Amino acid sequence: MQHNKVGELKLFSLFGHFSLLLALSFVTLGAQSFKDFKRSQSQSFQTYKDERDNAFNSYLKQHWKAYDVQDSDPLYEKVKPKEIIPAEVIKTKSVGPKIVIKIKKPVQIEAEPAIGKKSIDAIKQKDINFDFYGTYLEFDIPDGIKKANFYPQNQKGIANFFNNAASSEYETFISKIQNISKIMNLNDWGTYLLVSKISNMAHSNQDNSRLLGWFIFNKMGYSVRIGLAKTHVVLMHYSEKVIYSTPNYNFDNKKYYVVANYAKGNVGRLFSYKQDYPGSTKSLDLSLKTLPSLKQNIRNKTLEFEYFGDVCSVPFEYNKNLIDFMATYPQADYETFFNAPVDSRTYQTIALGLKKYIDGKKASDAINFVLNFVQKAFKYERDNQQFGREKVMFAQETLYFDKSDCEDRAVLFSYLIKELFGIGVLGVKYKDHMVTALQVPMEGDKITTGSRKFILADPTYVNATVGMSMPKYKSIKPQSYIVVKRD
Repeated sequence: MQHNKVGELKLFSLFGHFSLLLALSFVTLGAQSFKDFKRSQSQSFQTYKDERDNAFNSYLKQHWKAYDVQDSDPLYEKVKPKEIIPAEVIKTKSVGPKIVIKIKKPVQIEAEPAIGKKSIDAIKQKDINFDFYGTYLEFDIPDGIKKANFYPQNQKGIANFFNNAASSEYETFISKIQNISKIMNLNDWGTYLLVSKISNMAHSNQDNSRLLGWFIFNKMGYSVRIGLAKTHVVLMHYSEKVIYSTPNYNFDNKKYYVVANYAKGNVGRLFSYKQDYPGSTKSLDLSLKTLPSLKQNIRNKTLEFEYFGDVCSVPFEYNKNLIDFMATYPQADYETFFNAPVDSRTYQTIALGLKKYIDGKKASDAINFVLNFVQKAFKYERDNQQFGREKVMFAQETLYFDKSDCEDRAVLFSYLIKELFGIGVLGVKYKDHMVTALQVPMEGDKITTGSRKFILADPTYVNATVGMSMPKYKSIKPQSYIVVKRD
């Protein structure tokens, strides 16, 4: 590739020398919309099964320009406290009715996906097979996709790859991916992981793998872009919501994120095109409203903590495959984490463990017991120390890990309070800290949103009871609130 003095890519170098007639046609095309361009094409569609592909392939060869990278804001403006000094232990006045925790009848464990029942030895006849969070999957890769190659390593090479993929017998392949996503109840993030795994297995070359992912996502209706950073391919996903610590590019005020580079630094300037693949406008939605249906890999753990001199034990069960799935998540907005469910087996076993200590207590004592559990059952450690990056954990993950920090505990405490007591909860975010607020008739530090009053509860401030804030935050106005939705 050639560059001018300011680094602008000379697009003509990607195609060689053009005739005067072709050059003039490019001037005309530059003034046309994509729809006009599509209508103007006279090339035969015989090599394509989808009439959109002919025009899009030609479009890819021409309508490119430079885009500068933008960095996402960090989750916190200030560094979270390195350590939290415990509060003085106090006994509060018991108020409210006596509590009896009701736990829904244990439901049958979700059926494992009706796929991947063969052993690895029995599925070797397929082109690719792999373990996807405990479920073995197998795929045949269409010949045209196998042969698709990013060559030359420039804009024309991208169009060449697309041409081979679009000319292949891809319909069954795409349909199977969609069907497995549905059977396994995968959200958009789960689908992203599935497509990425397939692409990496089908093509060991990273550029080809990203181009295959781009082709598949386009065919599945997602709004994605491919860019060129020097001679390498960059895959970008459109998201309506912020994905933190992830480089992104602006196309007509819509942000496209390089999800593969989450927490890995930015990509720099790249060259890309402006138009969506026709009809593919779906954003990448990271919300986790229901859990994926993953094979059960049940493990056991017991959490212990001290409560007024007594050692309390809360055993529970969890699916390790679900923990592994959640560990891949980038930093979505807080609503995603505060409103995600916990596996039914995990919740039922945790609830049973807490019930034996809670039943018969007055409401204030029961709530404070759960608060004390979240404060003391885990060691405090900031994410950068534990993971090397900022990582908000789902409630399911906080139970699994021995260490956690403020927002992880706020997410877990909110979930338990909502499920055990049916109480309204908010996440309360400061510039360097996260707590919760409960809609309960209790005394103490409070916040008001609209006409509703909430009592603050800090799951990180060890020994603090409901209504006690850390002294540092008593006079500070929260930065934002996260609504925890009730079923």
